[in-house]
Amino acid sequence: MKNLKISVIVMLLLTVSFTNAQEKEKMNHDHNHNKMMDMKGDTKAEAILSDYFSLKDALVADDSEKAVEASTKLVASLKAFDESNYTAKEQKELADIIQDAIEHAEHISKSEIAHQREHFKVLSKDIADMVAITGTKNKLYQQFCPMYDKGSAWLSTKEEVRNPYYGSRMLKCGKVQKTIQ
Repeated sequence: MKNLKISVIVMLLLTVSFTNAQEKEKMNHDHNHNKMMDMKGDTKAEAILSDYFSLKDALVADDSEKAVEASTKLVASLKAFDESNYTAKEQKELADIIQDAIEHAEHISKSEIAHQREHFKVLSKDIADMVAITGTKNKLYQQFCPMYDKGSAWLSTKEEVRNPYYGSRMLKCGKVQKTIQ
């Protein structure tokens, strides 16, 4: 009888522990899922991406004036970004990324096309770093040109390569490095 009581108690403890562990796992999953949904729905980050893609397209088209317009809009979008929905560590990283991106976008808004492309290289890294934290609701392609400045990457919404560093001179130079979802 004593063994039966011990067995029942052990079974109850195991059941409670197992149920508790499942509930905790479910809560963690829900929290992480909600956080991920918040990030993927970050409209300020999506606005930055939209302006970044307008800038990229202007450089692809060798249109320095449109690049100036797009980078001016991008500066405004970057300045409007709100890091408060992210963890303290992410907020610090995002603040550094945004500050650097603003600086490069401002240079693009005041430069001729060759200099715009130089700043676009660093800006593209900033935007990719931002997306790594904020996520995105769209499928993106990180593309890479091995010839521009010892190799340079950029983001695109299309899989087809359209090179912003060379524009019409080498429009299709590059490859997709990875897909971001």
